[in-house]
Amino acid sequence: MIPKQMEAFLREVLPAQTWRNRLRHDGPLAFMEFRINDVDRLNRLGIQPDKLGPHLVVCMWDEREDLEVGGYLVVDNLAMGRPSMGGIRMLPDVTPSTIFNLARGMTLKNAAADLPYGGGKAGIVAPEKPINEEEHREIVRRFAHLIGRYRHIYLPGPDVGTNDADMKIIAIENGIDSALSKPVDMGGNRIDELGAAAGGVVIAIDALLEQMPRLKALPQFRGMQVPEREAMTVLIQGFGAVGAHVAEMLSRMDPPPKIAGISDAHGYLYCQKGLPVDTLLALRDNRGLVTFAHFLNHLINQRSPHPPTKFANAPNDLLREDGFCFVPAAPVARYLDVDPDRHPSMTVDRMGRWSMIVEGANTYSPDPARRAARLRMERIVYWQKGVVIATDFLVNSGGVIFAAQEHLIKTPEYLRFPREILGDADAVEQWLQAHASALAELAARRLEAGIRKREEVIRRNMRELVDFLVADPDMLPLEAAEQISITRITARERFRPIRFIMEPLTLIGPEMSLRQAAQLLVDDPNEMLAVVQEDQLLGVVTDWDITHAIAQGLNQNLPVSQIMSREVITVSPEATIPEVLELLETHEITAMPVVEKDAVVGVISSHILAHKTLARLLQA
Repeated sequence: MIPKQMEAFLREVLPAQTWRNRLRHDGPLAFMEFRINDVDRLNRLGIQPDKLGPHLVVCMWDEREDLEVGGYLVVDNLAMGRPSMGGIRMLPDVTPSTIFNLARGMTLKNAAADLPYGGGKAGIVAPEKPINEEEHREIVRRFAHLIGRYRHIYLPGPDVGTNDADMKIIAIENGIDSALSKPVDMGGNRIDELGAAAGGVVIAIDALLEQMPRLKALPQFRGMQVPEREAMTVLIQGFGAVGAHVAEMLSRMDPPPKIAGISDAHGYLYCQKGLPVDTLLALRDNRGLVTFAHFLNHLINQRSPHPPTKFANAPNDLLREDGFCFVPAAPVARYLDVDPDRHPSMTVDRMGRWSMIVEGANTYSPDPARRAARLRMERIVYWQKGVVIATDFLVNSGGVIFAAQEHLIKTPEYLRFPREILGDADAVEQWLQAHASALAELAARRLEAGIRKREEVIRRNMRELVDFLVADPDMLPLEAAEQISITRITARERFRPIRFIMEPLTLIGPEMSLRQAAQLLVDDPNEMLAVVQEDQLLGVVTDWDITHAIAQGLNQNLPVSQIMSREVITVSPEATIPEVLELLETHEITAMPVVEKDAVVGVISSHILAHKTLARLLQA
């Protein structure tokens, strides 16, 4: 049944008429879908559509009474390619706006990673009461059936509240290629175990350190001293999956920088000469949280420890310490803000002295108020304090890069689950054991490809970030990061076949009357009707044809065959946007039928291009 908090939210924001008109059922599975043009309903859900998306928002649940299973899917944008890609978050307070913000982050992240996938995200509304492992697995299994309806446009991976084992459950239900970041026994890339996202942060730190001397061309960086790597100090907010892996990977570099400060839920540790990373990692493996445990084990009885190490039980005070590089890696969107009423980790007037921020946590939001607050923060931190900021989706895309290899490097046909064993965990397990060697080899190839791609993409992102900032002194780091992603989206879109954006074209017979055709054109948004006979295109009827006929005083009962345009410019569904634009301009027309093997399959127009492509977004 629908989770109680989800039902309460939806019934509060959506009128009863929407429930009656939009609710669709597939057995016990219930779906309400909203598209980008459903502006009012999307606003009621807390989503403000824009030029990028969302392409699709779905509220969905399982109506069986024995268990609460439901949540949301947002496919934000498919300009980079299909399907969209993004994780499944499982928390009690998941809302459509939360998932939309995350999906937009995935649109930009996948574009920044130069992956041929759109941005999407899903959220399971978790029960408010504690659940056991068996209940968790059953919720994920049933949610797999809900998102299975959209497998052609959405590929899930793990996020907060889900993990690689959950992706295995989804693959068992929907097929081996229906989920990403699967365990290695399914040919997966073990993203969390390998620290894929953290590895991207580490590459970004190293690459940005190389690029920073170029920033001295800007007035706020003229006095900046760029240290050698071994002299660089790093502060890490959050010593969890990403933060701990960042510390470990940095400590393994040759030569390594100094990890001067870390924080977790119990407090923070700071030592300008560097913390003992191996000791802290061992503590994390045994205890989870490390700061207070390290204080008890190593600091409390030392009157004058050498080198001096500071402990405080206020985690956010780490942000008051000095360091060359600050890495926000805790699940906190507002680590810095101008306004203390927004409850950031720290206000900009109290922050320490840093030179770079490399964001390991997801901080980006398209929400206008949050984006405006972020830009206010950057005006002080970047322009006044001289701190360059590498936005999250430019640097922490290692996870999605690794995950994408599971789709880019296709699973051979002989390794895909037979349809008859889908949903049968025991049968799938036997299948996996029988093909263990081949799947392990596939996982190794995907991992190698992911490592190469991550290194190439993130180093390029840091170079392009500095390119934008040096070229335009008035540009802020967030704006530069958005430009990098949107440039890639528009570049990819230019060469995408129009079959992905064309719209249906109404087909009529040559015997239809002028009056009937005129009424159809009033109702049809595409300003054109295709006249066909035995699937052959005879001509088109446009607004101009109707107007011209009326001006001549022709009988409104005449068949359209007598007034239609017979010289028709057509285009293939494989044509690209530049090719379509050239045809429209050359022939001075606003629309034309899309024809494949002599059959009309759709229409493309200047109106469609204006509303479904992103060419104007860069200008804005």
